[in-house]
Amino acid sequence: MTFRSVLFWVHLAAGLVCGVVIGILCLTGTALAFEKDLIAWSERDARRVEAPPRATPLALDELADRFRQAKPGVQPSTIVVQADPHAAVAFAAGRSGTYYLNPYTGELREPASKAMAGFMQTMLVWHRYLGFSGEQSRPRGKLVTGVANVAFLVLAVTGLYLWVPRTWSWRALRPVIWFRQNATTRARDFNWHNTIGFWSAPVLIVLTLTAMPISFRWAGSFLYALTGTPLPASGPQSSGTPIPTIDVPAPAAGAQPLALNVLLSAAREAVPGWQTITLRLAAPGAKAGPAYFTVRTRDSWPRTANTTLQLDPFTGKTLRRDGHADLDAARRLRGWTRYLHTGEAVGWLGQLVAGIASLGGAVLVVTGIALSCRRFFGGGRSAETAPANAAPRETANRG
Repeated sequence: MTFRSVLFWVHLAAGLVCGVVIGILCLTGTALAFEKDLIAWSERDARRVEAPPRATPLALDELADRFRQAKPGVQPSTIVVQADPHAAVAFAAGRSGTYYLNPYTGELREPASKAMAGFMQTMLVWHRYLGFSGEQSRPRGKLVTGVANVAFLVLAVTGLYLWVPRTWSWRALRPVIWFRQNATTRARDFNWHNTIGFWSAPVLIVLTLTAMPISFRWAGSFLYALTGTPLPASGPQSSGTPIPTIDVPAPAAGAQPLALNVLLSAAREAVPGWQTITLRLAAPGAKAGPAYFTVRTRDSWPRTANTTLQLDPFTGKTLRRDGHADLDAARRLRGWTRYLHTGEAVGWLGQLVAGIASLGGAVLVVTGIALSCRRFFGGGRSAETAPANAAPRETANRG
């Protein structure tokens, strides 16, 4: 048995064993590629406001008061302000949801429909946990999707090798790299499987590799070993781990905390070119600490990178500033892998490529299973490859 034949049977076995789960991951991944954008679009009735000419937004403290009056039993955890004058100010309150206030009138706005958000949450549960819910069941679902992701990586790597013809000629290469008119469904499946696989495999390899630290703890630890970064005692940390808070210097006698708007202005001045600023609010009864801001700029790279500011709540002075470049090498790499998996790290173009490749992966599952069924229960290899006008020896080893 040749090396190419061994790879073919590994490819076939991985596809048959994990094909259904891989198909679910691909379909849900396609939907999740533009998750945030689609939710924002569906809730635009609440998130977008009219900006009156020469109008000045209300102070953040005033908006917070308006929110408490409208939702007296809800305690927000963060306030999100955008540079876009047509964007509402968001008050996030954990499981209670996110509420939007018109920054010019203080009007509380809630989306008329949350169907898109609910749909995306369902897609996320299936993508991560295979639809399992509950603290005991979800780890099992996560393990299954993680193993399927490893199988998908094997499929992408072996497929990329198998799909490339051994004879480099236009006659042999053309059926692999582009679609053509096919006389039968068998020939069509073979052509689609080769062509879509050839173009999507490089992206799918990136998507599956970057999913490893999400699925497995050992993969997260590997990033620390790879970069020579000491592993924290608590284990590998994700890119979203909060920066440790620091102590606030003792204020002068009689000093009062600054208004939220003053602190917000200090954060804006500290990070020019800001696009979104998130203020973390202290929980009731919590120990007083610094004013904690997370800032995203228009030119951040990766696109999901943030700058965190901890300000003295009495003076507005910056006590600590942390950006993507200030993180250790492992967490910087983790930041890239986390959002390369969705394409967000490089912006909307990366999301589009990730979404198209995920959809292509779903087509690969369908055509691969169809080809396998014909191999074992149908007309065999010659029946499916004969219409493709490909050399029998080449196609026999590619399946």
